[in-house]
Amino acid sequence: MNHIKADWIAVDWGTTHIRVWAMTKAGEVLANGLSDKGMNQLSPDAFEPALLELIEHWLPKDRTIKVIACGMVGAKQGWVEASYQNVPCYPAKDMTLTKASTLDPRIECFILPGLMQASPVDIMRGEECQIAGLISDDAAFDAVVCLPGTHAKWVRVVRGEVKNFSTYMTGELFSLLSEHSVLRHSINTDKHNSALSDPHFFAGVAQAVKDPQLFSAQLFSIRAQSIASDLDAVHARSTLSGLLIGAELAATEDLWRKHKVTLIGSKVLAGLYEKALQMLGAHSVVVNANEMTLAGLALAYKQISN
Repeated sequence: MNHIKADWIAVDWGTTHIRVWAMTKAGEVLANGLSDKGMNQLSPDAFEPALLELIEHWLPKDRTIKVIACGMVGAKQGWVEASYQNVPCYPAKDMTLTKASTLDPRIECFILPGLMQASPVDIMRGEECQIAGLISDDAAFDAVVCLPGTHAKWVRVVRGEVKNFSTYMTGELFSLLSEHSVLRHSINTDKHNSALSDPHFFAGVAQAVKDPQLFSAQLFSIRAQSIASDLDAVHARSTLSGLLIGAELAATEDLWRKHKVTLIGSKVLAGLYEKALQMLGAHSVVVNANEMTLAGLALAYKQISN
């Protein structure tokens, strides 16, 4: 028997996973679910069945329920291509939601817009929801926001308005270098044992920030040290992580030197950025990514419910 009486359903649909929450109007989470049927695995006509697999037992029989989604579900290769807001913009206000066509009359699905920047050209899809949740109704919100991940985002927010942002392929580069380059012979790629050595991580950060022009040489040094100096796999992995995050911080130094950084991400990954920034004398605070996602989706729900 279905005991969940959701008022609406929140969805974070990424490249590799779907996360769903049954929500009340007040923003309380009643239940949640997870699937590995991310955007990469699905054709446009497979999105609705994949969603229903997760939320079927939450759906009422006598009414239509709103589903509010963010992420790669709105990409060109997703369910339906959602619109973009042009930067500068206020992501917590005036969202233009895109409606996805559904066959099941019990659901009405809306997708949040991404953000697009004209110069330098850049885009984001998914992170804008977390930024909106962070800003919420605070018209005076002023910060530098960093969202670590496969494609890390650095965002300047002034009085609730996203002024500009930049993207760094740090997470993807870590995956490519550790699994598909010559460094794969030196690095521990055991996903169940991803422990890092702080001294080697910090050394990598310091090297990259001090001499970013030597980044490519610094990378190969990991391989050389593993052969010539018996650098072990955990230390090699730690050095690579430090070099990649350090290179990102070298490129964004003008932001974190002048402003406190709000990190939105997982405890582990955002924690690495926090450690690196602290080592460099910068100030930062970590906020929970799931909470910001739900706050952003709740703002969108309120907008279409008013």
